[in-house]
Amino acid sequence: MSQVLPLDGCVGADPESQRIALVRDRVPDDGEAGALAALFRLLGDVRRTKILYALLEAGELCVCDISAAVQVPEASVSQTMRLLRASAVVDNRREGRRVYYRLADAHVRMLLDVCRAHTGHEVSR
Repeated sequence: MSQVLPLDGCVGADPESQRIALVRDRVPDDGEAGALAALFRLLGDVRRTKILYALLEAGELCVCDISAAVQVPEASVSQTMRLLRASAVVDNRREGRRVYYRLADAHVRMLLDVCRAHTGHEVSR
């Protein structure tokens, strides 16, 4: 993790200062920022968010179980899972005719945990 730069005054009058140059180097470029924004947009939908947290809690679920857990029609869950899989947020495995979904990796789990902790922190202020 990068060290946080101290904020000891405005340098707006000197945009070429060393501190601003360091910050500029650490800010994501447009491509990376676009990918990050797309990831955050996935959490911008109540259904997708609830589905991701159901997978976080259960580890792995099929569409019918996700549907029951988050009280969303199976057709909507199927569409959502296609989007989440295409975005590399969930993985799946097939067992006969049934497809089971799980979060793609520890990074996704950590993101969901941190987001929930943050919203809990904001509520308790």
